[in-house]
Amino acid sequence: MYGKAFAPEYQGELGAALGVNSSYEEVLATASRARAEAGTALERARAGLAVAEANRRLGRVAAAGDAWRDSYRSGRSAGDAGAMAWALWSGGTLARQCGTLPLARRLLTHAVALADHGGDRLAHGYALAGLAETGRIQGDYAAVAELHEQLLAQAREHGEARHTVWAMSGIAQMHRNTGEYDKALELFEESARIAEEGDDARGRAWSLRGIADVLSVRGETERALALLSEAEAVCRRMDLASALAYNHKMRGNVLYRAGRYAEARDTYTLSLGEFRAMEEPRGEALSRLGLAKSRARLGHDLDETLAELAVLEKEFARIGLRHAGAMVSAFRTELTARSAPGTPAPRCDATTLRSPAVPARS
Repeated sequence: MYGKAFAPEYQGELGAALGVNSSYEEVLATASRARAEAGTALERARAGLAVAEANRRLGRVAAAGDAWRDSYRSGRSAGDAGAMAWALWSGGTLARQCGTLPLARRLLTHAVALADHGGDRLAHGYALAGLAETGRIQGDYAAVAELHEQLLAQAREHGEARHTVWAMSGIAQMHRNTGEYDKALELFEESARIAEEGDDARGRAWSLRGIADVLSVRGETERALALLSEAEAVCRRMDLASALAYNHKMRGNVLYRAGRYAEARDTYTLSLGEFRAMEEPRGEALSRLGLAKSRARLGHDLDETLAELAVLEKEFARIGLRHAGAMVSAFRTELTARSAPGTPAPRCDATTLRSPAVPARS
């Protein structure tokens, strides 16, 4: 049995004033006032954490970076290991969102140690979850699958709906990316149900995105697009800039798989602009790949497409996205095979591998 979802990153008095479904502009305004009025270092650390998380989810990278560092310094001044751990968790999550995965791992590893030292079970679980998600995004499923399962078991034991939804959707994503679509769909649908029952609108939006992805692979394009529209409405209501951009990128994926290449091109262009505006290189690179593939299907110059793929391959290697790098290689092979004399053109409904897009939790 799960309780209502809650946001442990809103601590102290902020925990009573804000909830998991608060819009992030509201969170930012409330937390900024609390930080300005803080009477102790610990109060400033807690308010700074909420400021950092609101800015991160709004796509304001520089402000988020300043805020989590300020929160960490305040936590250190207060001598509170738990507050320091939460600040490092926020910083590690921001680093992952920005595609700096080695830094994300370092910060999150330190967060785990501090949370353990301070006896903060929730901070410890969230920091471990951050490490698990970092490995999953890189495509290192063997290393993190067991950790996802352990975190899911812990979340279920404590009845934490939000963390259960996170772990379950992460496991579903791994099943999806290894071709186990039935299992992936089952888990995404269960996580969407738990999120709805726990009043976790954000978690449900991410779960709907996963359901749409699997349905799209199965050819259920219109149903997938409808679910993405439903999730988009949540993202807009809560000011989820990063989640909205990933929603649009997924819409591009769905349209691409359906052979609607001009629509896919326009949608990838939209998500590319959104990711660039928030300085999120991982999403930007994935959108550029979708855009390059769509343009290629529409007859774009082969040499220019191959040059773009070469640039993207280096970018994916720099970030550490193994699955995306393999996807680039597969599409290059397809393009060069198509250009060979006597090679038949691909079917309109042909699809290629897709990168594991999930995002930093937003």
